[in-house]
Amino acid sequence: MTGEAEISAVAALDEPLRRRMYAFIRQARRPVTRDEAAASAGISRKLAAFHLDKLVDAGLLRAHFQPVGGIRKVGRAPKVYEPARDDVQVAIPPRRHAMLAEVLIDAVLTEGDDETAREASVRVARQHGADAGAAERARVKPGRLGAERALTLAETLLTDYGFEPSRESPTCVRLRNCPFHPLAARSTELVCGINHAFLDGLLGGLQAARVEAVLAPRPGECCVELRA
Repeated sequence: MTGEAEISAVAALDEPLRRRMYAFIRQARRPVTRDEAAASAGISRKLAAFHLDKLVDAGLLRAHFQPVGGIRKVGRAPKVYEPARDDVQVAIPPRRHAMLAEVLIDAVLTEGDDETAREASVRVARQHGADAGAAERARVKPGRLGAERALTLAETLLTDYGFEPSRESPTCVRLRNCPFHPLAARSTELVCGINHAFLDGLLGGLQAARVEAVLAPRPGECCVELRA
């Protein structure tokens, strides 16, 4: 989900009946029918269907048709609902602690005999960035990139990662948010090194040879900016 979709999902749960049915379906650990959901909230089947479909639209539930108890009977199988995802998290400004954890776990699992844990983390972060950049390049197919076009492409991608990029000039993108805060404050050298490597790898994956990721820390912002 994007940040906007996360916010919409949380907004959908602001309605008490929806929240009650969503909790019931999560706890059921199996597909739940409209009748069961309606009974859990003490409302009519028609009203339950309305709220359940709102939860589907918000990306919190998925719906399909399935025979009750796995037994096929004559007629149409009832519509059932189950959770569409494990969790919903909203952070303003955006945070990417899970991404940082993934880098550190991969570093532990792949650390070589000739490198330190920090070196392994930087290596893995650069590879994660390269994979993200290459995936975006394959999706957009931008061809050969000049500096300004590369910065525009990177700006769009880094918005999705929560960096809140700001175009300070045609040849410079400043990253206004650190997605790894407040962990960056706890171990600045390590986290900023991982962040710098990720962004450097991302530019490599985009094949943005005319742009570089430069350490340029400012209070309350990301420690890196992108320059032509």
